Amino acid sequence: MAPNLLSAAGQAPVIEVYVVEPEQLSATLENLQAGQWAQANNFTQNSSEPLIVPGEAGIAAVVQVLSESRQELQCGAELALKAPAGQYRLVATKPDEAAYALGFALACYRFSMQTTAQKPLAQLVLNDTVLMEELAPVVNGVYLARDLINTPANDLGPKELAAAAIKLFEQHNGHCEIISGEELQEGFPLVHAVGQGSDRAPRLIDATWGDKQHKTVTLVGKGVIFDSGGLDLKPAAGMLLMKKDMGGAANVLGLASMIMQAKLPIRLRVIIPAVENAVSGRSFRPSDVFTSRKGLTVEIGNTDAEGRLVLADALAYADEEKPELLIDMATLTGAARVALGPDLPPFYTSDEELAETVAVHSEAVNDPLWRMPLWAPYRSYITSKIADIANVNTSGAGFAGSMTAALFLQNFVEKAGSWMHFDIFGWTPIARDIKPQGGEAQGIRALFDMLKENSGTK
Repeated sequence: MAPNLLSAAGQAPVIEVYVVEPEQLSATLENLQAGQWAQANNFTQNSSEPLIVPGEAGIAAVVQVLSESRQELQCGAELALKAPAGQYRLVATKPDEAAYALGFALACYRFSMQTTAQKPLAQLVLNDTVLMEELAPVVNGVYLARDLINTPANDLGPKELAAAAIKLFEQHNGHCEIISGEELQEGFPLVHAVGQGSDRAPRLIDATWGDKQHKTVTLVGKGVIFDSGGLDLKPAAGMLLMKKDMGGAANVLGLASMIMQAKLPIRLRVIIPAVENAVSGRSFRPSDVFTSRKGLTVEIGNTDAEGRLVLADALAYADEEKPELLIDMATLTGAARVALGPDLPPFYTSDEELAETVAVHSEAVNDPLWRMPLWAPYRSYITSKIADIANVNTSGAGFAGSMTAALFLQNFVEKAGSWMHFDIFGWTPIARDIKPQGGEAQGIRALFDMLKENSGTK
């Protein structure tokens, strides 16, 4: 849990924070005798930074103004990023303290492996003593996803990613099985093919938690711990952020952490194909053909489209159990970033009701997502003359890259009640409010909110 959230005041004086509607600003400043100070600092209803009101012994108060674009979540982040070290507490009854505290906590994140000195951060004292317990699953899940993505690939290989999953599920009395190396060749041939070029053996992580009598939710995450592109080698610039290519795995583990810590009445399963797409004499090649776990043959048009290959075997494996809800998350295509940028991940599903529900929860918790179509005519783009399907667009034009990747994956899901695919970026290139630069959790707060409501715990 974020160390900057406190459930009770400590010995230090607590600085009062006033988060007000625009029409309340004048009266608040008058009560604080801070009108001239606000004017001197050009603080108005449209100011995006908090007003730090000085007092005889330091800071007397902080004032923030809500707006359409700056709600409690953003105001909490502003306090964390702009206020000097000290203990702060909301004093007005109007603000949503839960949203404010969440914004504060998410903005306070710092990657724990950084060795450079970090300046002391502000601390937020919560008025609601139950709020800490409610926020903990979300904050811990986001922090876990960020930590895993930010960890360099030399410290986080397939073995270490599997160890992280084992540790998480053991903490919550779950169970985790690992299939590794040559054992994957028979049951998970695509996972084995992608991982065989690395000295670090691939893994298939299969973790379970919860009562089998509850609704089955299965999460599948792309765990490519580093993607060189394989024999279709990426340029240096394209390889620079490829430690984040296991962002799908990090995000499903973050969501799993939320579910388990909140003890949702769900039978949870998490499946992660963990591989390194490396270059060696053992690397798989363009034009190779492999038979997938499902039995479909796949022609390799490009070794840099490896994520959908490992997901195909994992999804087929997950689908065999007929889960009521099957979700996969992956840093899958650059085309998704071209279409929607780094902050708005697309998702795909043929379940209209589910898509609407996800959109509602995405907006409710300020976790942006955007539905894209699974447009069947584009299936013709991934046909092969020598196999059942190709892993890349064979039409001669690079159209609809994210959509054709989703259509490829759809071939490996038949029995699940509902299926959703999330093509996330998993990274914040430029720090902004609740998102520090670096690894990012995307979509999992919305999904957790949806699962809480569906399970009757919200």
